[in-house]
Formats: sequence, structure tokens, C-alpha cells
Amino acid sequence: MAGYLLRRLLLIIPTLFGIIAINFVVVQFAPGGPVEQEIAQLKSHAGLIAGVGGSGPPSGGIYRGEQGVDPHMVAQLRHMFGFDKPPLTRFWIMLKGYLTLNLGQSFFLGQSVWSLILQRIPVSISLGLWSTLLIYLISIPLGIAKATRDGTRFDLVTTLMVMVGYAIPGFLFAIFLIVLFAGGTLFQWFPLRGLVSMGSASWSWPARILDYGWHMVLPTIAMVVGGFASLTMLTKNCFLEEIGKQYVLTARAKGAGNRRVLYGHIFRNAMLLIVAGFPAAFISILFTSALLIEIIFSLNGMGQLGYQAALQRDYPVMFGTLYVFSLLGLSMQIVGDLLYTVVDPRIDFSARR
Repeated sequence: MAGYLLRRLLLIIPTLFGIIAINFVVVQFAPGGPVEQEIAQLKSHAGLIAGVGGSGPPSGGIYRGEQGVDPHMVAQLRHMFGFDKPPLTRFWIMLKGYLTLNLGQSFFLGQSVWSLILQRIPVSISLGLWSTLLIYLISIPLGIAKATRDGTRFDLVTTLMVMVGYAIPGFLFAIFLIVLFAGGTLFQWFPLRGLVSMGSASWSWPARILDYGWHMVLPTIAMVVGGFASLTMLTKNCFLEEIGKQYVLTARAKGAGNRRVLYGHIFRNAMLLIVAGFPAAFISILFTSALLIEIIFSLNGMGQLGYQAALQRDYPVMFGTLYVFSLLGLSMQIVGDLLYTVVDPRIDFSARR
């Protein structure tokens, strides 16, 4: 197993290189880079000043803000953002920084990329971790109950419920929760924004933990409501497939009870596919489902950080968050393989040729 883990860890290096290289090449062809955005802001600012001053157009009949920017200033901007170097040189400089865990400095926020990520990632991890755990803790028992009661009224009613939850967009349900429980016309039980209350830093640890949990209730529910359907149905189908196999019939013929058959024989085999999907589910919730929830509940997480960096063409933040996302995703795939061996110790990846 140690040899397998070492190979997987070494494989992360070329995979990360490929991901970053492809995205770097794509960005080179994207219009409206940071230099162009700065030039557009300078033009807009100069045009506004000329309009407010009321001095009228210059002798050429064109406002200064509508004219081109001084080429010397453009050269200074290109030097400030590092675009006076060839793309390949910039790429290798970025890679050297990544090898030493130096993700660079934000173009517009005046902070290092690492400091921005460390400020935002606790919010995203809080949303992703609690949402994933709740989905698994509810979906797996529900899927098992549906498999053992296949075709009954319980099965039909719960299927309808999870499908309705799956059909409701998370952001729409989040707005409904805010209107209903966070300052709408009915109840004001939960806070409207943030993960902590103002002044909570001076509170005791138990009070801070309760305050954090109080703020997490609505965002977590909004992210969880649509995540039950696929995992619940996957659990049900995995258990139904195992229930019909020969070894289950043999165990029943030997007098084993339903609980022993279900959890002593079926559970380990049926859970393999479900465990394999845990890393993908966590990454999906952590980095793709949280953006709108973060915006609605005013949570400064990684989703908002990456989105704003893409809009502003803040390339160090864009590539820094991509680097962290990719590294975490590849690491979670290895964790999924380890969970395979925990669920079924008979699996040995190192024995594969």
C-alpha cells in the first residue's frame, strides 16, 4: 500500500503541471486582461473629470478621457503587472513560486494570494464539510431503508420527497429560508449574513462555538436540500443489487437474521461505490455549489474569491485558487482510495499490476 500511495503522490506533480499549463495558455487568449482593465479605468476617470470640469472639449474636439493613454504609462502598467516579459518566462516564474509555495501577490487587493486564501478557505471548508457530512449521514440510512422496503409506500413517498428537493435550486431555497427565518415578515430566528456575530472574538469558547453553529444553520440547509437525491438513490440501488446475489441467499439459508445479513454481509460490498464518490461529492459541494450561497448569505469564501478574481482578471489569485483547488481535489481522490481499504480490507491496490 505504501508503494501505491507513493506513486499516486508522485502522479500529482505532472497532473498539476498539466492543469496549470492548459489554463495558463487559455488565459493568454482571453481579452480584457489587467492592463486593459486599468487603461479602461484611467479613461473612464479622465472622462469623468473632464465632464465635471465643464471646460468643454479640447481643441481637437475630443475629451482627454476618450483619447488613447500615454504609451509610457501603458509600458509602466505592463511592467507593474509583469506583462513586459514573454509568456513562457512568466509561466516559469509562476511555477518556481509554486514549488516554494509562493503564490504571488494580488494585482488589485494589495495582499499575498496565500493570505487571501487563508482568510477565505475556512468559510468554504465549513460549508463543504458540514453539508457533505449531513448529506451522507441522512442519505445512507435513508437509502438502506428504501432498499429494504422497496416498492412500499415508504419507498414511494421518500422518493417523491428527495426528487422535489433535488428539483429546487439551492439559491432559490436559500432566499426562501432568509425570507422565512432571517428577517422576513415571519420570523427572525437566524442571522442574515456572516459566520460570526460582531464582537464575538471577546466571547468565551462555548459561546463562540454556539454562535458559529447558529450562523451555519441556514447556509448548510440551503446547500444540503438538493444533495440527497443522487446519493440516496445510489445507496438504494447498490443495496438492492447486493440483496439479490447468491451469497445473501446462502447466508439467509444458514439462518442468519436480517440485521446480520444486511450489516454483516451486504453493507461492506454495497458501500464501496458510495465511498468512492465521497471525494467527488465533497469537492463538488466545496467549490461549485457554494458560490451563490456565499453571495446570498454574504459569506467571504473561496467561491467569491475566485469569481471576483476572474471578473477583475486578477491572474495571481485566479491561478493560486486553481492550484489549491486542484491540489485538494487530487488529494481527496487518494483519500477515496484509502477509504476503499477501510471499508473492505480485502482490497489491496499495491497488488495490482
